[in-house]
Amino acid sequence: MEATAALPRWDMEIVFPGRESGEYRQELTGITEQLTSLEARFEELGVAEQGQATVASLDVVLVETNAILERLETLGTYVSCEVTTDTRNEAALAAESELDPILARTRKLMKRLTAWLGSLDLQEALTVSSQAKAHQYALLKAQESARHMLSPAEEALVSDLELTGSVAWGKQYSAVSSQVLVALEIGGEPQLIPMSSARALAADPDRTTRQRAFEAELAAWKTVEVPIAAALNGIKGETLLLNQRRGWRSPLEQACFGANIDEATLQAMMTAARESFPTFRRYLRAKAAKLGVPSLAWYDLFAPLSSDSKSWEWDEATDFVANQFGRYSSKMGDFARRSYSERWIDAEPRAGKVDGAYCAGLRRDESRILMNFKPTFDSVRTLAHELGHGYHNVCLSSRTAIQRETPMTLAETASIFCETIVKNAVIDHGTDEEKLIVLEASIQGACQVVVDISSRFLFEQSVFEHRARREATPRELCELMLAAQRETYGDGLDENTLHPYMWAAKPHYYGASYYNFPYMFGLLFGLGLYAIYRREPQGFHERYDDLLASTGLADAATLASRFGIDIRTPDFWRASLDQIREDIDAFERL
Repeated sequence: MEATAALPRWDMEIVFPGRESGEYRQELTGITEQLTSLEARFEELGVAEQGQATVASLDVVLVETNAILERLETLGTYVSCEVTTDTRNEAALAAESELDPILARTRKLMKRLTAWLGSLDLQEALTVSSQAKAHQYALLKAQESARHMLSPAEEALVSDLELTGSVAWGKQYSAVSSQVLVALEIGGEPQLIPMSSARALAADPDRTTRQRAFEAELAAWKTVEVPIAAALNGIKGETLLLNQRRGWRSPLEQACFGANIDEATLQAMMTAARESFPTFRRYLRAKAAKLGVPSLAWYDLFAPLSSDSKSWEWDEATDFVANQFGRYSSKMGDFARRSYSERWIDAEPRAGKVDGAYCAGLRRDESRILMNFKPTFDSVRTLAHELGHGYHNVCLSSRTAIQRETPMTLAETASIFCETIVKNAVIDHGTDEEKLIVLEASIQGACQVVVDISSRFLFEQSVFEHRARREATPRELCELMLAAQRETYGDGLDENTLHPYMWAAKPHYYGASYYNFPYMFGLLFGLGLYAIYRREPQGFHERYDDLLASTGLADAATLASRFGIDIRTPDFWRASLDQIREDIDAFERL
């Protein structure tokens, strides 16, 4: 389905009139000057060598570091928003490149700060410094990170080399993948369409259309497999080398540390996920039966159950989400309406715009949301999801830049919670047909987050194992991906129609390592919190907002314990998965 009404583009002029405006150039110059001043301050206070950290210096350093990070967030988001809405815009790409050296200098300073904090007497600092108390968890994390750092000179060199290493490889992936054109016959006419448009046909009601789009997509990925494989090999190779030199046992150990969880928590969650695979395969077989096919093909995963599924136009979708948020709390409902009126959302699919969706913090409690809206409930769910991230930013708005640093595991908490609010609104009050459509969309999403992300996790593990020996060829990457999909989807899908190029289609492999599993954590943790809300609504809203405001102030286990949750045992994760199992039972009944 295609949207019939004009879809909004976000308003960025409220920040700067344009990249060539005096305001933008003045801010870029101001940040550069402030960064130079902070570098001088670091030299003055000896923020470079271990053994020189003092409480008096700490207060000054934290205040001035937070100030530069605040300004960089706004400028970085502004430039990123321009690039991601048109990756062919040479002026926007030039602005991004112009910002890279500033970000590299900032990363150097942050590494110096981390190494310096490793020598701080934290107990003494906590007794006399309000800044130390306010940033206690960040300081603890920094001291652990300091034990995994190279020498200051080596870390500075790494920051410089990243610009021509992983940063450059990531840019190459983004540029190549966003500009792939897919050859497809539409209406009897051969056409070249953007990859995002071709992948969107996975939700077309006509199976022949889905199959042709899928086959055309695979053919298109094959034409760019070499540069994309080079990017993946380059990024994973750099990660392995740096992790080894910094003393991490593996990229996974470092990823868990960065996610504010331990490996026991990850193992407990993945154990529960593996146990749930047969249940998800039951859903996949039920969907195949509903569609009237003997076995579900990959291109059937997102197929609508009915060709006359309800069409959600933009105005209806936004009103519905805001109303349901308002039923939960007036604060959340008002927030959603504010995001619409202040034009925070770029919803229109178009050539050159990156696929998918994201939410980026812009200024304190203000965010920007990118999505590619289609008139389906899946897009309604995506809107609720990304607005959840924006609501999280509102709750974090009183924190400093350092305090707002939230790991991916906890960053998905609010988005999943908001998705669940919208889903349950239809399930609780809709007709059987509406319930069926919404249940299927919800289970479909959960299947992606639990089953498909498990396959991505297994794939990334195997890529690291392979890359430790040598680079992987595109064919080998396809084989590793297929093996991971067979292990997770099992007999729920036709093994002859799996997706060997998911390593090219998913951008998550081209940044931080193991970017995917935090989404599963977020889904199951969010579901667990929503279950608590349903059981004990009294006083929940305040506790929940406080949790969101604290996601950079403690590890996940500590924050979960506020709600009596033990995330280090499989039982909590099983209980969350039981909610999905109940949805699958209801789906089968309907």
